[in-house]
Amino acid sequence: MLYENTVLNSAMKPASPPVLRATRLLDQVRERICYKHYSLRTEQAYVQWVRMFVKWHGLRHPRDMGQLEIEGFLAMLANERRVAAATHNQALSALLFLYREVLGMDLPWLDGVQRPRTPKRIPSVLTVDEVAVLLSRCRPIWPWWPDCCTARACG
Repeated sequence: MLYENTVLNSAMKPASPPVLRATRLLDQVRERICYKHYSLRTEQAYVQWVRMFVKWHGLRHPRDMGQLEIEGFLAMLANERRVAAATHNQALSALLFLYREVLGMDLPWLDGVQRPRTPKRIPSVLTVDEVAVLLSRCRPIWPWWPDCCTARACG
């Protein structure tokens, strides 16, 4: 049995996660993601972020890195690469998973890392007068008139 050495509590869940059998870091990440029943796309994304993190720091093992390296990587993503807030949050979640679930290191300062905020989008809506001007300019161009009317009807 794969998890024969784990003790089950009353809720039939292992008291602690089983020891990782893989020796390579990315295989350990995959194994823990499989154990936690994360989706395949999450596995692919997390492995990609861990690989990028390790390569960006010159192939150093994450166990040998700390707060400065993680904050430097996240700052590089935000400032140099200008990634979207959702992408930055995904990278941060992958690093949190790596340190907490795979390496078993609790980094309390990592909870204080600020996640980027997504900008609020305000929809732009044309006024009744603006729509009237738009349609009046479309009339002479007959082939596009049905498209203008459809655009008006769709909002």
